[in-house]
Amino acid sequence: MSKDVEFAIEELVKELALRLMEERGLSMKEALDTIYNSETYTKVLDLRTGLYSQSTAYVYSILETEILTGKLG
Repeated sequence: MSKDVEFAIEELVKELALRLMEERGLSMKEALDTIYNSETYTKVLDLRTGLYSQSTAYVYSILETEILTGKLG
């Protein structure tokens, strides 16, 4: 994995965590746990999906669906 891709993933995780904290009232630890233990994050790490390069809003909508339904949309 290139440094650029690693950076993109780290930035995406940061933005997702901030949004979870703001919209769902989670602590930083809870937000990061939610992300790192999600199927969405697994898909982000799978470079073939290209999900790491999508907007935070788009990936957040996928994560939110997973949180609400317990599975990816």
